[in-house]
Parts: sequence; C-alpha cells; structure tokens
Amino acid sequence: MEVRDCTALLTLNRPAARNALSSELLRALPEAIVAADANDDVDVIVLTGADPAFCAGLDLRELGSSGSNLAGGATSDKEWTTPWPAVSKPVIGAINGPAVTGGFEIALNCDFLIASERAKFGDTHARVGLLPGWGLSVLLPQAVGIRRAREMSLTGNFMDAHEALQFGLVNRVVAHDDLLPVTLSIAADIAGNDQRSVRALLAEYAEITGSIYDDGLRIEAKNAAEWNSRRGGFDPAEVEKRRAAIIERGRKMA
Repeated sequence: MEVRDCTALLTLNRPAARNALSSELLRALPEAIVAADANDDVDVIVLTGADPAFCAGLDLRELGSSGSNLAGGATSDKEWTTPWPAVSKPVIGAINGPAVTGGFEIALNCDFLIASERAKFGDTHARVGLLPGWGLSVLLPQAVGIRRAREMSLTGNFMDAHEALQFGLVNRVVAHDDLLPVTLSIAADIAGNDQRSVRALLAEYAEITGSIYDDGLRIEAKNAAEWNSRRGGFDPAEVEKRRAAIIERGRKMA
C-alpha cells in the first residue's frame, strides 16, 4: 500500500499473469482494503492493476488444476461474500486494462470507476462454466441496465472503454498515462471534503439501495454455491480444456 496525500493506492501486482486471482491474491486483497480503511492517514482508496491488465479474473491455471481459488476471497457474516468486507471510505477503481469476470466483479464493487482508454470489461462466467458470486448479477444491471447486462453475461463479449462510458459503467475515460494522475486528483477532491459527511453519504447510499442489493446478493450466493460446487456445474477439468481458447480470445480482444 502506498499512501499519497490521504489516498491509499493499492495495486494488483501479478502482471505476468494479468493480475489473475490466485488464492494468495484473493487473501491479500481484502486484507489490504481493510488495512487502508483502518488507516487514519487515509481518506480515499484507489485500486488499480499493474499493466497490461486490471485483472483477468480467477487464475485459470489454478482453477483448472485444483479449483482452490474458487473458494477464496473475503468472508462475510451475511449470506454472501464480496471481494472485500464493507468499508467506510470511498474505493475508486482506476481501470488500466481488461477487467474480466472476477476482475470485472472487483471493478463493479468499487464506488465508481475511472478508465484508461485501454480498459475493457467482460463477463466470461458462462465461458468458464461458473456463476458469479461477488455481486455481478446485481451490480452490472445497476450500472448498464438489465438488457445490456444480459447481453454481456450471455455472450461473454467485451465492452471497450468508450462503450463503458456511453452506458454508464465508468465515470470517465482518459489517456492511459493520465489514468493515475486523474484518479488521484479526484481522490484529492474527495479527501478535501469533510470526511464525516463523505462517509455518512456513502452509508446513506448503501442504506437506500440496500434492500434490493441484499436480496439480489442473497439469490446470487445461493445459486453460485449450488452451481459452482463439484456437485453442480463446475468441473475443473472442463475449465482446463477451455483455458487455451479463453486466453486466445482475450488476446484477440486486446
């Protein structure tokens, strides 16, 4: 974690694997978010990835061999899990490249997103043979509308940065080299406000949208638990068969 002017900059840092979510990274991410939230020197959290990607989702190599990273991630005292526990401070996603499946869910769990022109967004759960478990089926329709969300999830096709801006998924699209400066400038604007009010507003937004959000997550968690278990639709051997095709498709979309 790097702290700059009351902003914690957190970077997903497995660039050779396109910041894919290994068991280790799945443990480290919520720990880092919680630590930043508890740090009195931090008012805003910015989450980004080491180039060339923001996050390619679950590490398919680990998923296809043991599937152990399927059970990773934040724990919760509720009936569902999210990439990190609830925090009191704003989390801004600085999306520097492709955000895919689990990586897309991480982006959606941020309070809002600033995108590099190189950003792309894709829900490939259906290509891997999984169901989302971090809120995608709730958060994506909130961001882009139910019909566009259905199209993205059912096709597995990607949305580029400018389409994402058009449909309201991201707040701004900037030149790649400007991504962090612009995002940190926005974070500084937030940090310059009264922090009691900032955190109260975040809590108010959560309370207003809470009933729909909680009910949706409860349904998603139930379905994901059934489908993603070995007894359901998830098959590590099938993931390994599809891994090469998914990687090749990602290269074509790059």
